[in-house]
Amino acid sequence: QVQLVESGGGLVQAGVSLRLSCAASGRTFSNYAMGWFRQALGKEREFVAAISRSGTSIYYADSVKGRFTISRDNAKNTVYLQMNLLKPEDTAVYYCAARPTYYSGRYYNVGSDYDYWGQGTQVTVSS
Repeated sequence: QVQLVESGGGLVQAGVSLRLSCAASGRTFSNYAMGWFRQALGKEREFVAAISRSGTSIYYADSVKGRFTISRDNAKNTVYLQMNLLKPEDTAVYYCAARPTYYSGRYYNVGSDYDYWGQGTQVTVSS
């Protein structure tokens, strides 16, 4: 089992940047594909970004493409989400998720594909 702890959220104005971190512990981090999801108040959880075990394959939701960057540091057991040009519609609780996988270049963009979830970190973007 792997434990995930997100950090880096906060209240910011539109147009600025934030970097979220997700620290993993418990298992070999490099065996896990990772993803970021978000859930706004009153809405369903939605996919944001995903990265393969190796970091070579990355995928973004259209709504964040060109503004957000997912990355990972397997030596630090951490996955990051750099969020630039934030918009009020980015306001949500952001969750990281992990899925063990044999395939080093495979990413997953569906929530039900993931086995482990963090508790989430709130991001609020004011206009």
